[in-house]
Amino acid sequence: MRTLYFDCFAGASGNMILGALIAAGVNADELSKELGKLRLPDFALRTEKVDRSGIASLHLTVQIADEKKHRHLPEIENIIRRSDLSVSVKERAIAIFSRLAAAEAAVHGIEVEKVHFHEVGAMDAIVDVVGACIGFEMLGIERFVCSKINVGSGFVKMAHGTYPVPPPAVAKLLEGMPIYSTGIEGELITPTGAAIIATLCESYGPLPEILVEKTGHGAGTRIYEGFPNVLRLMIGETESLKTDRHPNQAGNETLSEKLSLLETNIDDISPQVLGFVLERAFEVGALDAWFTPIQMKKNRPAVKVSILCSFEKQAAMIEMLYSETSTLGIRTIETERNSLPREEVEIETSFGKVSVKTAGFRGALVNAMPEYEQVKRIAIEKGIPFRQVQSEVLASFEKMKNDGQVKFRAHNNGKKN
Repeated sequence: MRTLYFDCFAGASGNMILGALIAAGVNADELSKELGKLRLPDFALRTEKVDRSGIASLHLTVQIADEKKHRHLPEIENIIRRSDLSVSVKERAIAIFSRLAAAEAAVHGIEVEKVHFHEVGAMDAIVDVVGACIGFEMLGIERFVCSKINVGSGFVKMAHGTYPVPPPAVAKLLEGMPIYSTGIEGELITPTGAAIIATLCESYGPLPEILVEKTGHGAGTRIYEGFPNVLRLMIGETESLKTDRHPNQAGNETLSEKLSLLETNIDDISPQVLGFVLERAFEVGALDAWFTPIQMKKNRPAVKVSILCSFEKQAAMIEMLYSETSTLGIRTIETERNSLPREEVEIETSFGKVSVKTAGFRGALVNAMPEYEQVKRIAIEKGIPFRQVQSEVLASFEKMKNDGQVKFRAHNNGKKN
């Protein structure tokens, strides 16, 4: 899976991300041509090769006319939607601005639609966000991972006043993400940088096992003595799926998959809503989902919601949980699942044709189970117990297997569910 790793030892900003993408191979002329589809007033991307404490980096500046305009989220969405950009670029860019607006709204206690985008609503921020999304698409990025984030320290002056670093909206965006400060003065992670990372990244922490193909360094504007104010992007292939071979005569394999496990603890939601959440999880694409009764602070009974899914489905699953539940935070854990190769065979029974799922290990059939929905339908139509139908189907399967009419093909057929 083509993966981009944000190495944020000096934080991140919109122009640092865009600069690093160009340094990693995005063609600046093609990027500018795509950005032209926004139909914004004249602007230009100016890139400069600089040295940041010994690291050769690319510093990017968005050159625009002096603009004092404050925008609301609907206006920014309209600018992006009316463009001729690809659907995936539009969706990512709007999701980033929506995440930023939600953080600002929570901090100021107002509705999302009423948020004034001051620093981040200017045209250069729109170019940074949309440009980054275009760059991700050009490089074919499928998965985003981020390191711990150095946020800086001190105070920063903003439209509403002077705030501590990280300022309130950025701190809101960073919830659930590992951060730290080395005492470097200044705001290292900006609202735009935080919004891009918070929206796209599915996990945070050390560099995953990756076959690095490209590295790009995007320079920050501030220059520190002995500290490289640089964002490093590392791009390459990570294994989301691998097979472990067992040394057996039949050549059977088990399937080992790297998956995402989402967890959240909830103590203020009705059982009816929780039931609906479980149904929605499978509709969105969960491989498995379950509830665990837990005890939270102040002795409150609660439920831990756990969802197992592919990395591709993680963002959609997180969106579903935030939309359908009262949770304020979701844990994301990279985990590995080992499973047996499976095969579905159709057999003749006294009820007609019924599908049976089979699983094998080291050349031997180790499990067989009739398809639940088919057994359920037969039980209802015939007016007989579910267990009776299931038992008779299994008996038919065993007879056909003993007669040599059903054999488990001892190989990995690629089925993962």
